[in-house]
Amino acid sequence: MAPHDLRRPFKRPLISDQEKRRQQSLLRQAQNRRDAQNHARFLASTALSLEQPHELEPEPVSAPELHDELIPDSEAPESPKELDVVEASKLKGAEARKWFAKQLMHPEWMIDIPENLSQDWFVFARPSGKRCFVVSCNGTTISRLRNGSILHRFPSELPNGARRKDSSGPAQSYSILDCIFHEVDQTYYVIDMVCWRGYSLYDCAAEFRFFWLNSKLAETGACEPPSHYHKYRFSLVPVYCCDQSGLCAAYTGSVPYVKDGLLFYNKHAHYQTGITPLALVWKDENCSQYVMDTDSKGQVPNHQQVVLELQEGGKLCTSDDPPVVFGCLDGGFMHESELHSGCLVRFAIGEGGLVLVDGKLEKADLNYLGKANRARASADSFSKVMFQYSVRHSPLRIDDLLGSVNSAADESNKVCDIEMDG
Repeated sequence: MAPHDLRRPFKRPLISDQEKRRQQSLLRQAQNRRDAQNHARFLASTALSLEQPHELEPEPVSAPELHDELIPDSEAPESPKELDVVEASKLKGAEARKWFAKQLMHPEWMIDIPENLSQDWFVFARPSGKRCFVVSCNGTTISRLRNGSILHRFPSELPNGARRKDSSGPAQSYSILDCIFHEVDQTYYVIDMVCWRGYSLYDCAAEFRFFWLNSKLAETGACEPPSHYHKYRFSLVPVYCCDQSGLCAAYTGSVPYVKDGLLFYNKHAHYQTGITPLALVWKDENCSQYVMDTDSKGQVPNHQQVVLELQEGGKLCTSDDPPVVFGCLDGGFMHESELHSGCLVRFAIGEGGLVLVDGKLEKADLNYLGKANRARASADSFSKVMFQYSVRHSPLRIDDLLGSVNSAADESNKVCDIEMDG
């Protein structure tokens, strides 16, 4: 049966506490509003003032790892009051890159279907490429990768993004965009707007940020082909409400870029740094070239591999905040293998698999493989491990997602019928 004809109700058993964390995240953003205006100004200034000569190029990694390494929520950015621009400008090399790597918002992997998916969420096809922040300020534009390294320094048609005589607006204004650089067509696809002409959007709901992005970006000429004052083209990504038609359009619709799964944004979510359950990524073989993680040779290993951080006491943890403990290494093995606290270690999940109780990890069959690639920024998140595990054993399919939104539509129609009968 074709996906759009699917009308069965769907209720997938929960395999984690992802829904609970979504509710908690919405409560936290309502209760703990930080000074987003100062943070945006600080971020823009730091993008330009961090010293560059000492920065090293990151080691090359395979295509799927560029997308799948997540920055831990525990590494939330310091408050602007704790670190000012003068202090940040003194950062060099690894410290500079580490600071900037904390600024992006990273989605969890969808392992449970959210409640009210059709009413409270947007969906769009994620472009394949390099995730980065793009900052325009003081007559130049800089893009920084998720590990903090500079990708490009270039002139653009973004506000104050190029040195030209006919520039308009305050000289100190700045804009910050969350983008994916698609190398095939040398285009920055904008997936979110963090700040525009000095106006912070950190504490604005995704619904408003997407509206603002669509109404403002085209006005600048940034979506036009490259020119002397505009080296790279910027482009909007089609965003849909996650009802039946929107989900089908994102999944099967034609786009000018290579797809790498679907991104789901909660309409009420603010832009928060680190990993958030209010943004979710999902993929299958029809909308992504890379569904299962590959090894250094680009091959899918026989057993799922995970990267965990070795912490005090030998605990093996994910990048979440708080971290999920997958196991523990004894001191003798750590000494023999030259492992220490802070190391990123790679394991294969054995035949015993993962044992979950009420959505919580009870135990994991881990087989030691060695230290992770030095290019890794962090350990895997729990949601990534569970998504990869589900793909191998009981994947969440597009029919399941369509069944969920159709079931919600049917319930809504029933309510309307009752009201009209009255």
